[in-house]
Amino acid sequence: MMEQGYGSTPDKRRLAANFSDAAAGYDAVAILQKEVADALLERLDIMNVRPHWILDLGSGTGGAARQLARRYSGCRVLQLDLARNMLLQARKQSRRWFSRQSFVCAEAAALPVQAGALDLVYSSLMLQWCEDLDAVLSEIRRGMRGGGLFLFSSLGPDTLHELRDSWAEADDDGFMHVNGFRDMHEVGDALIRAGFADPVMEVDHMILTYSRVRDLMRELKQLGARNVSTGRRRALTGKRRLQTMMEAYEKYRREGRIPATYEVVYGHAWVPEGRPLPRPQDGVVTIPVESIGRRG
Repeated sequence: MMEQGYGSTPDKRRLAANFSDAAAGYDAVAILQKEVADALLERLDIMNVRPHWILDLGSGTGGAARQLARRYSGCRVLQLDLARNMLLQARKQSRRWFSRQSFVCAEAAALPVQAGALDLVYSSLMLQWCEDLDAVLSEIRRGMRGGGLFLFSSLGPDTLHELRDSWAEADDDGFMHVNGFRDMHEVGDALIRAGFADPVMEVDHMILTYSRVRDLMRELKQLGARNVSTGRRRALTGKRRLQTMMEAYEKYRREGRIPATYEVVYGHAWVPEGRPLPRPQDGVVTIPVESIGRRG
């Protein structure tokens, strides 16, 4: 479940701003993110899918989308992200002429696509940032055809537990200093509620190490993965409180390095054949994916 505090929901405006600010230098520090994306793509080797339209949801700088386009020759790939600058970086790295990729800045909970248009939805390390998971999964389900595949990765609640626990020792006022993420079982239940079938999920723990706590915090900032919960402390963190946190973190140091744990959830689910699609909500504008141009 999401970590509780003075407020645990992500602030979407701050989230978009953070990732837009990080876009230019994102690829240089997104080592774990690339490894997770590659591991997720490898799962397609055993999936019997021949997609015509693919949505990369939370596409970032477009690395996975470019691999998807190479893997499925002739398919159309729609890159969608909340952070405009991420999409601009992706366009810079994509073919300018005869490209079969499109770029759309939009929210995951309000996909601008026609019902039943998508054959494959790929989403790596995006779902953990969604405020209303049920709404997002329902939108993904609405946009997919029968027999379509939803393939995703997300972050679980053990992510950065060392940093969260160290902040708890330094600050007892109840503010959240580290983003809280959903449990794997909660995601699975939400998939079923949205109308997906046969969900399969697995968990992996990845550990990055650093010389100093400041190095970890600097990397999180460069990635755009700063605390965006509505229950975060709005005032600047004092030097004494920060120093107390870093001293508390030292108990995790092993062989001269401090660890940062990431709980990575990998999953997939299918859209049942022949089941009616949920009706779109009033006021939601949808457009056929075929009408989305490369510059649309």
